[in-house]
Amino acid sequence: MKVKLLLAAVITLSMSALAQTNAQTTTTLEPLAPTPTFHVTVVSRSVQAVNYQHRSGATKLDFAGTSLMPSAHGQAKVESKKGYIEIQVEFANFDRPTTFGGEYLTYVLWAISPEGRAQNLGEILVGNNHRSKLDVTTDLQSFALVVTAEPYYAVREPSNVVVLENIVRADTKGTTEALSVKHDFLERGGYIPTGYKFDPVVLNAKLPLEFFEARNAVRIAQSEGAEQYASASYQHAVELMNNTDELATKNHNDRKPLIAVARETVQTAEDSRAIAVKKIDEQRQARDLQASADAQAQAQEQANDAVRQKEQAQSDMAANIAANQAAMASNQAASAAAVSAAQADADQSRLAAQQAQQSAQQSENDKTAMRARLSAQLNTILQTRDSARGLIVNMSDVLFDTGRYSLKPGAREKLAKVAGILLAYPGLNIAVGGYTDNVGKDKMNQMLSESRASTVRDYLVEQGVAADAVSARGFGNTSPVASNNNSAGRQQNRRVELLVSGDAIGNPANATAGSLQ
Repeated sequence: MKVKLLLAAVITLSMSALAQTNAQTTTTLEPLAPTPTFHVTVVSRSVQAVNYQHRSGATKLDFAGTSLMPSAHGQAKVESKKGYIEIQVEFANFDRPTTFGGEYLTYVLWAISPEGRAQNLGEILVGNNHRSKLDVTTDLQSFALVVTAEPYYAVREPSNVVVLENIVRADTKGTTEALSVKHDFLERGGYIPTGYKFDPVVLNAKLPLEFFEARNAVRIAQSEGAEQYASASYQHAVELMNNTDELATKNHNDRKPLIAVARETVQTAEDSRAIAVKKIDEQRQARDLQASADAQAQAQEQANDAVRQKEQAQSDMAANIAANQAAMASNQAASAAAVSAAQADADQSRLAAQQAQQSAQQSENDKTAMRARLSAQLNTILQTRDSARGLIVNMSDVLFDTGRYSLKPGAREKLAKVAGILLAYPGLNIAVGGYTDNVGKDKMNQMLSESRASTVRDYLVEQGVAADAVSARGFGNTSPVASNNNSAGRQQNRRVELLVSGDAIGNPANATAGSLQ
């Protein structure tokens, strides 16, 4: 299943042309429009993980090629030692990584925990016989092993160009994890932003692979906004790339200085890219907070208008009551001689009942008006409907990553606005309910629904809603609102609902049975 995420980054494409060493080793970057859009599609994979027992001796795993490189295979020797796990791997029948796209220049071995944390174990360099060996260590205890094609060795997240996956053998020592390991992988082509023209790299034996990896790292850092958001680190990477180009034009008999500077270029460029991504995310969070504050101010102004209207209505009602009382008193005085004490008491009782009825009716009218106003405000953010128990605000499944409970940026923005509106209506209660379709095991669906409901509750509290006014509960797949026999129905069943209630907004006069459970 794929969930598409659109990441907009404003980047200035002003990188000077990299020095050309010869006609067969040139990578061309052409500056285009000043605001290209950078598209990243995130996909998920599953592969079996193994929990290796502490200091239990050596064991073996096999590797099998995926559909991208079915002829590839390999074997790993895994040995748990004191404080770390040693992994010795040997692979065969590798194709050139550029087979999968011009931006892919090398292979990387990853250890991925069952919770989805990926650890770059090292670069796999393919020999002339299409074979490769690697001896590495990891501090993870439970993990799966995969091999991906990458643009350079220092990447921090794996691409989805997975060419090899570990296969648990019958004689493998350790405990196989009950759940398959999951991680988000960058979609193929995710390293090239829309608007970039990237000519395929033609490798030349005169220059080491590290030279081309350095160019890739600088290009990718620039495409993710490092030139704007991490200028110092990015400029350092550009200077190192210029030094790399100068070394590449000299005698190639001693490659060590060139490789050393090229690898430093890769590391510096990757650091600048990570800094830029962090700063962009911080700016997005600041925008979310500002949106919440603006929504809260607008809702407060609307609430103040409602209070002023209510006070005016109460003043008019008091004037009418006073006039009625004066008229009644005049009538009573005119007919005092003819009316008995018992009749006077009855008139007073009827007046008091009339006043109480008018006051109660006005209170209900105020609640009805406030309920309608709150429903209209919430409906501008998320789909809201009225029910016998309160207003039900619906958050669709697309506001979460597939199979996860973390909020997408769009979901956080909408919830920030909802929180700003709710803060303007004191005394409300919010019950957050999570629901799933019937795909997958009941236990997993229950846990996912509880996690999503808790995430929404915590975010509302973070935005200022009183913690004792918000509760969260997961219902798994027990309360579908549509059929689970088709994708459209399952889409409706995957949701989070906010039940907003309280005496301040009363109950609708025509509410029908059935509501958020």
